[in-house]
Parts: sequence; structure tokens; C-alpha cells
Amino acid sequence: MRRRVVVTGMGCITPLGHTVDEIWDSMMAAKSGIDWITHFDASKFPTKFASQVKNYDLAKYVDNPERFEHAGRNIHFAIGAARQAVDASGILSCSSLDPTRFGVYLGAGEGAQDFNIFMNIIARSRTEDGECDVAEFARLGLEHLHPQLELEQEPNLTAAHLASLFNAQGPNLNCLTACAASSQAIGEATELIRRGDCDVMLTGGAHSMIHPFGVTGFNLLTALSTHNENPQEASRPFDANRDGFVLGEGAGILVLEELEHAKKRGAHIVGEVAGYGSTADAYRVTDIHPEGRGATACIKLALKDAGLNTDSIQYINAHGTSTKVNDQV
Repeated sequence: MRRRVVVTGMGCITPLGHTVDEIWDSMMAAKSGIDWITHFDASKFPTKFASQVKNYDLAKYVDNPERFEHAGRNIHFAIGAARQAVDASGILSCSSLDPTRFGVYLGAGEGAQDFNIFMNIIARSRTEDGECDVAEFARLGLEHLHPQLELEQEPNLTAAHLASLFNAQGPNLNCLTACAASSQAIGEATELIRRGDCDVMLTGGAHSMIHPFGVTGFNLLTALSTHNENPQEASRPFDANRDGFVLGEGAGILVLEELEHAKKRGAHIVGEVAGYGSTADAYRVTDIHPEGRGATACIKLALKDAGLNTDSIQYINAHGTSTKVNDQV
């Protein structure tokens, strides 16, 4: 029999609340986390709103917040969510926990990109004939780019920071599969425990693209809603008048644990990860297969893995992006 995997801790930092209970209460009250963008001046952007985390204080979750002075919002959010999940699980008080069998698998994105600085460096290092003066480019780069800030933009840094904070010396991975990243990370973390590579995994994801480069990119793709007249009603999946999604930010982290390991230490078990599937459309970069063959196959794989049929399913979490093509599929 394969090893069973259960959830023993949960944590989140979101625009609707900074704890699991807060976000649940906000959702049940049908609250919206969408408002005007305040991270930068978006007054001249086609989309002027987003779903931002408000009043977040990293110092509530670490004793030395100055250590993360150069880390991005994505990393700050992940730390808060992970601290909640780890504390809820009680895993660090387990005397028999082997740190080499405690890992991290995230679906975390890159940090904020300041392309204004980079483009300025490029412009100033051009010669009169339009070529790049490499020596001047290097000089300006060393003068204006902060090495720690550049390092903290790397998507693997979030998982690295969590491993360091919680002494998780086991497998440490990160996947970048866009909207599927956190779900895939949870599935892959489950597989690592199932096959015996580790006993405990921190998993989930964190990201923020609410910065000029992120909003510009999605506006150019015409993927963002431009419902500026009423931002809080802009996210309208499956609505006939939908016109795109709303950028959000935050983090959600779980502690996954092998069932017997959890039972042995008397952990509170929240639920079980029963099945997982992963596929690719193998279709196009810009859109999905018109009949949703990737998602359909993925669901079938997850059901088969869990030993369930469709009649057993009581809740469906739809990937409702409020875009014409995706919602139709």
C-alpha cells in the first residue's frame, strides 16, 4: 500500500484576510478584495485596479524582519503564510522530526521587476551609431543595480528562504506553471511523501505581479479586465459580459505529512490529499485547446489516482479567469 498524505497545517496572506479564518469569513460575506492600485501610479494604465494585500506586517512572523529588507512582497507573504501553517501543524515541536526528511515544494513566481532602471541603463549605454557600449553598460549596471535586490527576484529564492527559516533540509523545489503552479506544487509534494523521499513538506505558492511591468504585460495581452467604472464587480467569471481577470497577490501554504507520521505525534489532521493529476495541452503558448483536452485528461488522472468517480465529487473549484476563451472551454 502506498503512503497516505494528509494536511496538518494551513496558512495564508491574502487581500481578503491574513489568516485562514479571516479569508473564509470574508468569502462567506461575499466581500471583494479589489480596489484601486496603490503600489504605483496606475492612472494612465488601461487597468487601474487590482486585488492587493493591505496592512501586512512581516514583523509579526519573524524576529528579524530586517533580514528580508531586499526581499519582494511575494517572499514576505510566503513567510507569513508558512509561519501560520507550521505553527498550526506543531511540526517543529516534534522531537523525532528528521530535518533531512522535511522539504519545500512551491509554485512561486519571480519578484518585482524594475524595468525602468534596466531600460535607462540600456539607453545610456548606446553609442551614437546605435551599438551597445558593453563597458559602459557594465559600469552603469554596477552603479544602479543592487545585487541583493537582483538576487531576490529569482523564483527559487522563496523556497530557499522557507527552508532556512524552518530548517527544512529535504527536497527543495519550485515549479512555474502559471495559474496551475501552486496546485501542481501540492501534487508533486504529495508524490515525494508517497514514494518515501520525505515525511513532511511545506507546499503551496506565493506571488505578486502588481507592478508596472506585470500590469503592462497582461494589458498588452488584453487579458485584464478594464472595468474601471466599478472595479469591485470586474471579476465576473462565466458572465456574458466578462472582459478579463483581475490581478491579485498573496500566499497560501500547507503542511503535508505522511499519515502515520502525523498520527504518531498526535497531530490534528485537516484533510487528506487523495488524488493528483498533471497534464499539458501541448497546443499553443497563447491559448488552450478549444475542447479543453489538457484539463479533461488531468481531472481523469486525479480521479483515477484517488480511486473515485465523478459521483463522489461534491465541490468543483473552477479556473474561472473571466476571459472569453478560457471560461468557454
